[in-house]
Amino acid sequence: MRIVILCGGESPERDVSLASGGSVARALLERGHEVVLVDPAAETPVLAGPLGPGDVVEGFTVGKEPPSGLGRRQLQQRMDAALAGGPVLGLLRDADLVFLALHGGWGEDGWVQGRLREAGIRFTGASSTACRAAWHKDRAQAVLGAAGLPVPERALWQPGTDEVPYDVQRLLAAGPVVVKPVADGSSVSVHRADSLAELERIAAGIRAGEGELLVEPFLPGREFTVAVVGDQVLPVVEIELSTPLFDYAAKYQPGAVSEVCPARVPAEFASRLQELALRAHEALGFDAHTYSRTDFRCDAAGEPMCLEVNALPGLTATSLLPLAASGAGWTYADLIQRIADLATTP
Repeated sequence: MRIVILCGGESPERDVSLASGGSVARALLERGHEVVLVDPAAETPVLAGPLGPGDVVEGFTVGKEPPSGLGRRQLQQRMDAALAGGPVLGLLRDADLVFLALHGGWGEDGWVQGRLREAGIRFTGASSTACRAAWHKDRAQAVLGAAGLPVPERALWQPGTDEVPYDVQRLLAAGPVVVKPVADGSSVSVHRADSLAELERIAAGIRAGEGELLVEPFLPGREFTVAVVGDQVLPVVEIELSTPLFDYAAKYQPGAVSEVCPARVPAEFASRLQELALRAHEALGFDAHTYSRTDFRCDAAGEPMCLEVNALPGLTATSLLPLAASGAGWTYADLIQRIADLATTP
């Protein structure tokens, strides 16, 4: 197949997205596909290609901190221009498939999926509707809670426009809280706060401070993630932390955490997590042609809480979805081929 990989973009996950794109390209070349790497936010959007089997793709690295100073407007303008005409539109339309590795806003919130669908271009992963449902953490948790899944208490706060709301203060009075942008990925700007003063300091410096923040109780228990690929639920991964939170630096720096697959838990507990992940996948509108990864953290009693569903989980060498796939006996190239097959199978 002739496959265009969309990666990069303008979100804080740009580095992760480029690294995913490079890894995906190498896997697709290994399987005999023709590949073009495209960054729709770049002034010269074609990063590499067309490439064929035997060609080499240079690696991309993920920094310890997410890139700063990036906005969404430029990507939207360039993507709109690309889909209106020119060489990028030609590449997209000539491709048998567009493989989405465009993590973060405009890539994971359903916008790009909607634009590709309108243009009649086939792409991997979830629909624009499912992506929108999963991207906003508060709305997603409302849907999951209504479907009977366990979710933590939560409150919203928009710093700079409001005083700290009563609901946020109530959560903080009960113990430490976790604060994060209500719409962001890759654990960008995730912090723990133990006091009101600390919460206000974090909010003042957080990357997405102009948007709403989600505040949840800090859950002191074990952390797990479960992926669904098509109609198959993959083995449970446990994230063993040496720090209180699985933040951006821990997620993308090799050796920062220990990730175990399959998780060392009783079979009944693993089955329960897998069942919850499949229910979350379906509740947010993902179907048998898509894939997702659901994150859980346990409370003090050991009960798992569903934190979020990732519509376009990372595909770097250190990402959790490839680790789960290896636990199922798949190679990395197997996983990428399966994702491509899901998008091209009627």
